[in-house]
Amino acid sequence: MESPISREDLQYIQESIRNKYQKVSQSPEGRFFYPTGKKGLAALVYDKALVDRLPEEVAAFYCGVGNPFSLGKINPGDQVLDVGCGAGVDTLIAAMMAGPEGGATGVDIVPEMLARAESNLRLTGLTNVRFELMPGEDLPFPGQTFDVVISNGVINLIPDKKSALENILRVLKPGGRLMMADQVAAGLVQKDLETRLKNWFQ
Repeated sequence: MESPISREDLQYIQESIRNKYQKVSQSPEGRFFYPTGKKGLAALVYDKALVDRLPEEVAAFYCGVGNPFSLGKINPGDQVLDVGCGAGVDTLIAAMMAGPEGGATGVDIVPEMLARAESNLRLTGLTNVRFELMPGEDLPFPGQTFDVVISNGVINLIPDKKSALENILRVLKPGGRLMMADQVAAGLVQKDLETRLKNWFQ
């Protein structure tokens, strides 16, 4: 079935997301309906030993909706992809778990968030992390590249979820794990497309 979302609608969604996350790249405080920073990490029961390894300035940029690491382990040597990495906090935690023999790659569509992620990376001293600008629904990695794909509050923002999930499954190795935390709609979904677009990234 053809999507009712037009090219203009897609452009509106992308511009609105970028406008919001340009501000988040400066500070996430007060921009979400849930706790961010260290309060968010504590509320979602992240491993305290790993959180304590993050510089305070890095932890302050956490703005996830859940804890993807509660769904399974990152093993030493794993290669991890973080789809919609934002400021890179989950990417950095994944890299800590994977250790120097593994690594983590974070991808995002907002240049300002990636700049913040790179700045956060420099504060940690980790050498097994990279960040790249790309959309979650078009991942140019070879097939069967990653042991684990994580995502935190991002798939709900992607209009073409089918392409995003197909790409994620393609880049996972056989037996790989998708560990995803996200928001879902509760109750009736607005039938009016204009209303849905305005509430896309709230």
